[in-house]
Amino acid sequence: MTATIAPQQFVPEVEKNLTVKDGRQVTVRSMRPTDVERSYEFFCALPADDRKYLRVDVTRRRMVERRTTELDRSRIERLVVVHDDEIVADGALHLEGHGWGDNVAEIRLIVARDWQRNGLGTLLTRELFHLASQYRVDRIIARLMRPQKGAHRIMRRLGFSEEFLIPEHVRDQDGTWQDLIIMRCPLEDLWREMESSFESTDWRRHR
Repeated sequence: MTATIAPQQFVPEVEKNLTVKDGRQVTVRSMRPTDVERSYEFFCALPADDRKYLRVDVTRRRMVERRTTELDRSRIERLVVVHDDEIVADGALHLEGHGWGDNVAEIRLIVARDWQRNGLGTLLTRELFHLASQYRVDRIIARLMRPQKGAHRIMRRLGFSEEFLIPEHVRDQDGTWQDLIIMRCPLEDLWREMESSFESTDWRRHR
């Protein structure tokens, strides 16, 4: 039987300096209560098509305040990527942590449009995997709406496979019913795919 970490035994907060493909330096770190304004500006600057499939309306400041200040690290780890004091990517690891959900977590992330195709999503995902391994997570899942084809491709490249499709199960921010796709991958397979991804590039990752 795999042991689980008691809620009060948190892993250390994350703060790492990294370099993306084009040479720009960023900091990946744990979200802080003081990130409310940065986070709100990040989400409001996202194109409407990117915001459409998020779970909550992030243009509502109260929603952003809640997710930024009400941080319960026994259930969720939130990371942000910061460049020049601006958030350019946001990621989260949602820990089930009870009953049938022991050793299972869900990953979510979004990257600013100007920073996509620059390796930033891969770097952020890698840090979320590090957190998952420290919490002794064995399985990672991702929930996507069918129109999120780009995210679907990324997850497949990382080793996720589609497990379930529930027709017209969730509504997007426009109120339209969408099919829900649930993808899953063992953490060890994710690490293998991540290592392969990094070995195939000609740039280095800096901590």
